[in-house]
Amino acid sequence: MSELVAAQAFLAAVAAVFYIEARLLLHAWLHRREKPRPRFWTSLSEAASRRLCLFFHAAAALGAGCVLYGFLLEPSWIEVKTVRLSSPKIARASGTIRIVQISDFHSEAKPRNEPRAAGIVDSLKPDIIAVTGDYLNTPEGLPAARRLLSSLHAPYGVFCVRGNYDLMVPAPGLFDGLPLQHLDRRAALTDVRGTKVRVLGLDLESSPYFKRLMASSGPSPGYDILLHHFSDLVYEADEAGIDLYLSGHTHGGQIRLPLYGALVTLATFGKRFENGLYQVGRTALYVNRGLGMEGGLAPRARFLCRPEITVFEISTAENP
Repeated sequence: MSELVAAQAFLAAVAAVFYIEARLLLHAWLHRREKPRPRFWTSLSEAASRRLCLFFHAAAALGAGCVLYGFLLEPSWIEVKTVRLSSPKIARASGTIRIVQISDFHSEAKPRNEPRAAGIVDSLKPDIIAVTGDYLNTPEGLPAARRLLSSLHAPYGVFCVRGNYDLMVPAPGLFDGLPLQHLDRRAALTDVRGTKVRVLGLDLESSPYFKRLMASSGPSPGYDILLHHFSDLVYEADEAGIDLYLSGHTHGGQIRLPLYGALVTLATFGKRFENGLYQVGRTALYVNRGLGMEGGLAPRARFLCRPEITVFEISTAENP
């Protein structure tokens, strides 16, 4: 089932439940003085009609509770996700290297998760911080995004790329004067306690630009990390020997259903890489759910898809 069909089917089911519930309530009000009250489902027996009414009352109450939870609670309930990886490229003397990823702020005039995210990231004591794009929903969100970016400090570097929203929403001076490196078709090399870590970044250009980036960067000196807002380049990254590929964009679907997962990802590969950790050949791909929510006319809601800060703990592994 395609993302569009799944989303349409879900919305149609929700609309049907609330429509029928509204009809049930209207029927009860119009016949409130009649004893006995006429059945709503006239073609069913009294017992069956009662059971069906109870079902829709329960479904509507559950739906209303989910809506309130999705709009009022979960969007501000940040989850810190720990991912443990190993690689023979990590020197034993380096100990565990900690990389913290944040993504998809989608900042607006009124800050939501940005102030608390700054404290959470600092408490994780990262060696490296990676930020994978989509900073603003509106130009009024620029101060909140810059405050969060300015609060990010890591001894071996803070690195960022832009996302698709960053081409649409004006953000003059977003990175100006901040202690970070914006990597667009560039690579940065850092040494983390004896392990050489190369961080490569690409804004929104696709496969040809990635190949040029790899060619211009030369052979890998150690552990390679790619930052790209989309997960589109995962197969090319595997061919190039990228060790860790960090992306965002999907928000994990933002609205997820039990067993099915994301309703919509707006990603090239659809639900194949909707959120979390995937191993594609030699490359570990991680799709971060982000801190914020889709802009424009999209509802500012999350369901079964909490905003996320990810910490990667990467330790040594013996060569086979």
